[in-house]
Amino acid sequence: MGDPWLSIIGMPDDSADALPAASRAALAEAEVIFGGPRHLERASAGTRGRAWPVPFSVEPVLAERGKRVAMLVSGDPFWFGAGGSIVGALQPDEWHSLPAPSTFSLVANALGWRLEEVTCHGLHAAPLAQLRGALRPKGRMICLLRDGGGPAALAEFLCTQGAGAATLHVAERLGGPDARVREVQADGFDLTDVQAPVAVGVELPKGIGLPRTPGLSDDHFACDGQITKAPVRALTLSALAPRPGELLWDIGAGSGSVSVEFCLAGGRAIAFEQHAARVENITRNIADFGLNARMQTIHGRAPKVWAGQPLPDVVFVGGGGNAALYDALLPALPAGTRLVANGVTLETEALLAQLQAAHGGTLLRIELAQAAPLGRMRGWQPLRPVVQWSVTL
Repeated sequence: MGDPWLSIIGMPDDSADALPAASRAALAEAEVIFGGPRHLERASAGTRGRAWPVPFSVEPVLAERGKRVAMLVSGDPFWFGAGGSIVGALQPDEWHSLPAPSTFSLVANALGWRLEEVTCHGLHAAPLAQLRGALRPKGRMICLLRDGGGPAALAEFLCTQGAGAATLHVAERLGGPDARVREVQADGFDLTDVQAPVAVGVELPKGIGLPRTPGLSDDHFACDGQITKAPVRALTLSALAPRPGELLWDIGAGSGSVSVEFCLAGGRAIAFEQHAARVENITRNIADFGLNARMQTIHGRAPKVWAGQPLPDVVFVGGGGNAALYDALLPALPAGTRLVANGVTLETEALLAQLQAAHGGTLLRIELAQAAPLGRMRGWQPLRPVVQWSVTL
């Protein structure tokens, strides 16, 4: 590992005396020590201490390259920690990490939970809506929160999601002499003296959470009626075959419902939409599902709107498009890109048939009907048929 100038040190909550010998040695040798005020105080940093800037940035650390520098972070520096924020700007021989038990580990050990059965969430700077896709019947979560007001906000969010019966284990200052864990139900949250650093272990009730199958109810989405309806969306997502980390271009996104479900399956998405009012709906859906880190929307007309954007792994054309769109789109896509296009008009149906003849893939005609009142009885009300072209380029 050479002789790294930067030591990334995981701190417990009591004092530097509890650190392993290697961490204490790195602190003693440091000319400059970066950390939060609490960590700097407990490490007795004195005049060597530098508090993290607000908003957070690692640039001050990089500016000290050439000196012996220590970075103090909570627990494990690479589990929702600052370690991951800096190493991308460093060579491997410039740094080493000296971790302590993570807050997730401390909470799991305090509660006797199997950590492999728990979902872990760092919510210091992330919206609580990010939890929406993680809610599941009788599931367990551990949430790291920004400050003492976080648990009350978390309780309120859970109530809005129908999880008011959730049990919250509010864990404060674990790992130190002032540690405590208190239990409260979300819909009866009444703690007013919560001290940071704070994490919450959540035991969820039954009967909550989004379905894991594609085709969420249309009622989940803000829209103006321009939405890929749930049954067709389910078939469309099956054809798109989302995989974690893949990027979707959603061209003519409407409400963004396909992009939302693609992201809930682990992907990322850029939703392109030419109508400003629909862009507002997409933006609302991104916020409601907590997908700010995975999904964005861009207002404009194709093909100009996708210029300069990262190339996709998957493309969805929701309105069928026209010949000019495909003339611009197809040459721009890298080999191996999966493309799915839906059309509802005779003209787009004919276009997709021509494209399938030229480029291969499969054509699927989707014909559905819903039961509707017919006089005093009921009958089948056909929906507009959809033609779907799927191809790997």
